[in-house]
Amino acid sequence: MKPALQLKMGQHLTMTPQLQQAIRLLQLSTLDLQAEIQEVLETNPLLEIDEIDNLTPNHQEQSEFSDNNESSHDAALEKNSSDDSSLEAFEALEKNNLLDETPLDQNTDDGNADFWEASAPSSSGQRDAESEAEYYGSAAETLQDHLLWQLNLTPFSQFDQIIALALIDSINDDGYLTSSIEEILSSLQSDEYDFELDEIEAVLHRIQHFDPLGICARNLSECLILQLSQFPDDSAVIQFSRELILNHLELLGQKNYKQILKVTKKSEPELKQALEFIQSLDPKPGARICPIQEQYVIPDVYVRKIKGRWQVALNPEVAPKIRINQTYADMRNKSCSTADSQFIKGHLQEAKWFIKSLESRNETLLKVSQKIVDEQQGFFDYGEEAMKPLVLSTIAEAVEMHESTISRVTTQKYLHSPKGIFELKFFFSSHVNTSSGGSCSSTAIRALLKKLVDAENPGKPLSDSKLANILTEQGIMVARRTVAKYRESLNIPSSSERKTLI
Repeated sequence: MKPALQLKMGQHLTMTPQLQQAIRLLQLSTLDLQAEIQEVLETNPLLEIDEIDNLTPNHQEQSEFSDNNESSHDAALEKNSSDDSSLEAFEALEKNNLLDETPLDQNTDDGNADFWEASAPSSSGQRDAESEAEYYGSAAETLQDHLLWQLNLTPFSQFDQIIALALIDSINDDGYLTSSIEEILSSLQSDEYDFELDEIEAVLHRIQHFDPLGICARNLSECLILQLSQFPDDSAVIQFSRELILNHLELLGQKNYKQILKVTKKSEPELKQALEFIQSLDPKPGARICPIQEQYVIPDVYVRKIKGRWQVALNPEVAPKIRINQTYADMRNKSCSTADSQFIKGHLQEAKWFIKSLESRNETLLKVSQKIVDEQQGFFDYGEEAMKPLVLSTIAEAVEMHESTISRVTTQKYLHSPKGIFELKFFFSSHVNTSSGGSCSSTAIRALLKKLVDAENPGKPLSDSKLANILTEQGIMVARRTVAKYRESLNIPSSSERKTLI
């Protein structure tokens, strides 16, 4: 074959760097976005934080949510609701040369001396005693730290201290010993020391009397018995509780009270009294020393009822407002070096695109959030039982975007409302058919199940079949296995496990 030239026409979609940046910013969480902005500020000298805009207007924007400033809040919402789709804006921006058309921020020469003077950190030589005493970190004590502190206050021989350290290292966060004493003995044996099993047992018993009581237990039964040791044995309740823990703990876990009464020959009031006492003990004593750290969420949008309708506004504290440094931007035409001029010109273009991407991200987030709130007005008025079925395609069609864009917008984005803080994905749920031909949200069904379980008789809890029958009577066509699936998703035990005498 002879080489030849051919002309073909075709279409293909190209993801420009600007569009890629916009999509990436769109799916970032609040904390990731703040880190991204900080990184861009450090790498691009033509971008800076708008200090004047971030000092006072934020407080003015926050007042939009106060009862005395509803008119300014409405104006902000009307402005935000008129924004276009982010991807449409990006595609339009790609067709134009932003370098000449995008206006630059005006230079502000007045500054803010009071702000910089108040916030500027003092040198180490100028710090006073009060600033030296300030604490900037966290000092959460671990369970091992708490036990080692007690170990240092307890008279142990060097020989026993080695055993005690090995035991403490084998305790998990709940306070239980995770290794058997045989395994600990095997790990300690060496040419220098020759340990015996009874020596490890003796040190174990001493550590088990450390605070919190019940620590270093090998199982739940031993943990509860250790806590019972602080009470006098002459009490009938203590004696019966000890018998239940040692001999009938499995039946207690199954809540098989009839079998317990039959085996122990005790009355129901006596069993109730013993159960109350056992339930006052702590099955995880170590968890009190190292509690779970709270996780804080920064909401991206706020929801508030205005003139009878729930409206959305962006959280002004999510990200600092940035602008182009006008002084550096003006240097592109004054620079004598071509390399310097190209450097400034390139960074100026990147700065404009980044600002446009941030603006479009906010516009898209606001538009999608408002549409979700419009669809779930009943939830904000009446709670989860009024939640409507909602899928991504419904919102995508309403705002004229792709489902993948809606998925990015609603992932790790949070909404603050009088009902609490929710991830935007919370408002999407599948549906179950009703007897009237309509549909009911799976979230609403879960709320109804939780309400029914909370109101049930603890002595005769509702089974999954009975719960399914009650929902069917209310017009919700749901099978027993579906009820079981929803119940498990709510971490609600089965009816046999929920049964109680107390």
